[in-house]
Amino acid sequence: MKKQEKTEGIVKEFQAFAFRANVMDLAIAVALGAAFTAVVTAFVEGLLTPLIAAIFGKANFTTLSFTVNHSEFQYGMVINAAITLLMVAAALFFFVVKPMMVFRRRLGQATTPPPPMAECPSCFTEVDLRARRCPACTEKLAAGWGQ
Repeated sequence: MKKQEKTEGIVKEFQAFAFRANVMDLAIAVALGAAFTAVVTAFVEGLLTPLIAAIFGKANFTTLSFTVNHSEFQYGMVINAAITLLMVAAALFFFVVKPMMVFRRRLGQATTPPPPMAECPSCFTEVDLRARRCPACTEKLAAGWGQ
């Protein structure tokens, strides 16, 4: 095979890979995730952190530290990071997850309930009642078992 043909083949393979739908969807999701992260971070830093400062009197704990043998331990940074994590999680839950759940319920797309389960008669593992074999012990299950 000639070098040019080999190079063209690799380029075509790369194009097929790079322009597959799932790769493009992933790239879009990453870009939207970065933009959404900026919005949530701005919400937390611009609204929630000042709210905490108004309630507790201190918004920034980064100056909190102690020194042992000339080593400075900045535990305030850890406190800030933990508070930020909790606030971001709360903001995502209350302003994205919960509204989406309500929206999906209104559209009739609520999450499906878990399938009915029963214990396998041989190994006592919880098994979906629709199963014909136990996934743990591979026991063959008769029709209507567990009823």
